[in-house]
Amino acid sequence: MKHRKPTVPRLRFPEFEGSWQLKTVKDVLEKRSIPVDVQAATEYRQIGLRSHGKGIFHKDAVTGESLGEKRVFWVQPDCLVLNIVFAWEQAVGTTSETECGMVASHRFPMYAARSGLADVSFLFRFFLRKKGRHLLGLASPGGAGRNRTLGQNEFDKLKLTLPTLPEQQKIAAFLTAVDGRIEQLSRKKALLEEYKKGVMQQLFTQALRFQDDHGHDFPDWEQKTLGDVITSLDAGVSVNSEDSPASPTEQGVLKTSCVTKGAFDPNENKRVTDEGERSRLKEPVTANTIIISRMNTPALVGMSGFVRESYPNLFLPDRLWAAKVSPEHSAEWTAHLFGSSMMRSVISSKATGTSGSMKNITKDDVLSIPVQLPSLPEQTKIAGFLSALDGKIAAVGEQMRQTQAWKKGLLQQMFV
Repeated sequence: MKHRKPTVPRLRFPEFEGSWQLKTVKDVLEKRSIPVDVQAATEYRQIGLRSHGKGIFHKDAVTGESLGEKRVFWVQPDCLVLNIVFAWEQAVGTTSETECGMVASHRFPMYAARSGLADVSFLFRFFLRKKGRHLLGLASPGGAGRNRTLGQNEFDKLKLTLPTLPEQQKIAAFLTAVDGRIEQLSRKKALLEEYKKGVMQQLFTQALRFQDDHGHDFPDWEQKTLGDVITSLDAGVSVNSEDSPASPTEQGVLKTSCVTKGAFDPNENKRVTDEGERSRLKEPVTANTIIISRMNTPALVGMSGFVRESYPNLFLPDRLWAAKVSPEHSAEWTAHLFGSSMMRSVISSKATGTSGSMKNITKDDVLSIPVQLPSLPEQTKIAGFLSALDGKIAAVGEQMRQTQAWKKGLLQQMFV
């Protein structure tokens, strides 16, 4: 027996009832295209559109002469806009008054809602769902990547199950409020990260000093090298980069990306499938270890992360170092030192390589870096303060992730 598709969503505002209606895109949207009479000496600012529903961005202004023969159109506000090259990848967004006066090439068709039938903000979110991506894919035949161009006739024929305009507007307003909460959390996280960055700069240059628990000054810092702090700096093993992914509970070798975000992520690993590779594995990743990227792109070489607990089933690839810190010093403080912009700058300056896409640093170069070292009690106090900040940043990040997951669930339950 063939199951009928649902015509009402699983989650609905109580004031609405009745079935949603099947419409085509052409029933509810009309294309808007006002050509620009390009003048050679006039400057024009074009829009672009990111994939995965990440919205419109604004390009730098260019002269009409540099546009050449490109066909461009005035951007209209309150329109659904698509990137026909990557529509299948949900390169969709909505225009606003901010984009008035800007232009878009023929690759960014714009659609306004037909009066009383649709809300473009609702339709934007309609296409952010898994089903929306499927429909955009149907209208974008062809192979992968740039060969999958949106057919605008096919787009017009797509069938959408829609509620009345008031219900569309209520859903869109609610999801806009959720987006606002996510953006608020994102800004809060960014501000905390910027604050931490500034405080670290002051702490490691001694512009800001703590006092002990009795209000007394700590001793002066001593001039040393990282070799006085680090007792061992060992790289991992060479592994096949095409091994399949593994969970953190399985024996695996970490990817270099486990520290590219400035923190240690144990989930970034790959399984070791070759018995020969298994036999060459060294000591597993242990607690109070600093993981350092010794070979990576120029922007990421020297990136580090602190391992607080042991991972007996995880091992390092040869592009990562495991640094152990002397018991006379705080491993946590040293990890924060490696994460500071000051130390990142020093390490980056020592990175070498013949390829512009890959740089590496040597063990001797790292261990010979001069550093100012506070006493262990002051190291502990600094580390505790910075780690508390990390905890706040992580908590806001988790709130943001949970809200994003909640929004994803809403998108599946509030639409048909």
